[in-house]
Amino acid sequence: MRHWEQAKKPRARIEIIPMIDVMMFLLVFFVLISINVIPALGVKTTLPTSSQVQDLKTVINAIVTLGKDGELQVNGKETSLAQLPAVIHSMERPDSKVTVIVNGDKTVEMQRLLEVMDALKEGGFDGFSIAAKKK
Repeated sequence: MRHWEQAKKPRARIEIIPMIDVMMFLLVFFVLISINVIPALGVKTTLPTSSQVQDLKTVINAIVTLGKDGELQVNGKETSLAQLPAVIHSMERPDSKVTVIVNGDKTVEMQRLLEVMDALKEGGFDGFSIAAKKK
């Protein structure tokens, strides 16, 4: 009696060649973008020159928070009303500008807000913003 071998079932395989093709395409695309062969968004310009050019100053935000129970914080750190201008002045750098943003709970009394505004003005801060949420 003769015995014939049964045909082997083909096993499922993961083909990696198409995945390598996709990865190579992505690599080439990102290289071309990074060396500006493919233009990025916007119009390419060459800036004119001037003898009166000034460097832009970076902006540092000082967020003054007024809490419900009389707390006063600058960028999340507790402070007192007397120390407020000094704390904000300590954030100043020669190449940057400090922007003061007053952020408070809606139940804070108007008198407390005016005390903080007075302390900021006495400390030399003429302009500041009051944070609000859009309705």
